[in-house]
Amino acid sequence: MARAPASRAPARPGSRLAELPFFVLLMGLCSAAGLLPAVHALTRGDRATGLIFLAAAAIGAGLTLILALATATGRARPGTRDQLFTLVMAFAVLPVLLAVPLMIAVGDTTLLRSWFEMVSSLTTTGATVFDRVDRLNPSLHLWRATVGWLGGFLMWVMAFAVLAPMNIGGFEVRHARGFGEGGTARVVMRAADPSERLARYAARLLPIYVGLTAVLWLGLLVAGEVPIVAICHAMSTLSTSGISPIGGVPFGASGIEGEVLIFLFMAFAVSRLTWSRGLLPGDHDRLIDDPEVRLAAILIGSVTLFLFARHFLGAGEAPAETEFAAAATALWGALFTVASFLTTTGFESYWWIGAADWSGLRTPGFVLIGLAIVGGGVATTAGGVKLLRIYALARHGERELERLIHPHSIGGSGVESRRVRKEGARMAWIFFMLFAMSIFIVMGALALTGVQFETALVLAVSALSTTGPLAHVAAEHPVSYAGIPDTAKAILAAAMVVGRLEALALIALLNPELWRN
Repeated sequence: MARAPASRAPARPGSRLAELPFFVLLMGLCSAAGLLPAVHALTRGDRATGLIFLAAAAIGAGLTLILALATATGRARPGTRDQLFTLVMAFAVLPVLLAVPLMIAVGDTTLLRSWFEMVSSLTTTGATVFDRVDRLNPSLHLWRATVGWLGGFLMWVMAFAVLAPMNIGGFEVRHARGFGEGGTARVVMRAADPSERLARYAARLLPIYVGLTAVLWLGLLVAGEVPIVAICHAMSTLSTSGISPIGGVPFGASGIEGEVLIFLFMAFAVSRLTWSRGLLPGDHDRLIDDPEVRLAAILIGSVTLFLFARHFLGAGEAPAETEFAAAATALWGALFTVASFLTTTGFESYWWIGAADWSGLRTPGFVLIGLAIVGGGVATTAGGVKLLRIYALARHGERELERLIHPHSIGGSGVESRRVRKEGARMAWIFFMLFAMSIFIVMGALALTGVQFETALVLAVSALSTTGPLAHVAAEHPVSYAGIPDTAKAILAAAMVVGRLEALALIALLNPELWRN
């Protein structure tokens, strides 16, 4: 006797939402984000800007609904590499949609310049073609900060849901296998398919991300900051985009208290263990034992002391006064700015100019270039080479020096430490070479557009390390993104995407399995 088919339980709304293509979800999220500047503009009496963003949000929601209905066909769920490919396409397509309301609201700008602005924001680079902050009204600055904040959250989720299972994005250092192969998160991969894993990590990380941003925002308000400036600086600190509606932290009303708060919250870009301990297998180390935290402390401390102590080591052009107040402000200015550029945030301290004069260096900004190249922690919103890769190279060099002195010595410290010194260092060296080659390629491409050598170097590093404000402080004279040719802007936008996703992620997309599937 034939058995009756079992009744299928109704699908939960959350599960049905997770079945939608990743790109459709991103479109819906970006469309909903347009409501924030719309509401802000309407509350401040800017009806034109508010209606522009309301219309953009409505049109984006309509397109999202159409794509959701068109793709709800019950097809097989995409794999991890498919989601990575979708992320690449999102960085190429979504900025166009995000740029349209910005272009219409500004009025006297082009789609290319607006697209560059949105690519810079979404990749958390923070480079801007609007040199004068009063060119944009507060609602448009809020839009830039919001897009950057969403880009930072996107990289948080993608790091755990996609990059860790594929063993790229810095995870390959501790779990060195082939690029794109399973590594750290094999247990997680068995627990859920990529779509469910993406939804689960998004649900777990969103309260943390929103909560940290809200705490910093409230802290800046208590310190006396203007509300719109406080929320933009809070978003930009957590996302390391460095976007500011007033031209930077030095022009804020919160003073030293605001800088201290921002400095403390930069720690979340140093190591993922500061906010996600235990989220992945093997992430149960104490924060003080994390190699990224220790290396960041060493770099920040040593560079700050170098800039401060050079005044006492015969810097002929340093200021003559050595009062305690001048020394203290120079020390703090160096400490804040060094930490900001190491985490690729790009905020400059109010006292950085004094710290630069105190050091006596002619171009102290080149020190910041090196810090931006090093970058922050793995699976954070920071860019650059990443601290864990630099740590692996340092441990490998330390071991090689030991072998020169004691050729028959045996390296200890456990299996994981040996793996970091060997396979991990090899992976880190490959990535470092790819990063260096990317700088040369971008510099060459910029030179073909007529950009000078020093300017091309600064722009290439700022794009690939996702540290847009670097262009204003690294060179002897500030570099303007608005002054470079349109072709150079397009090259830098592509470099920002490469720097945000990393070259290894793009190489993983070349795996033949992706195209066969």
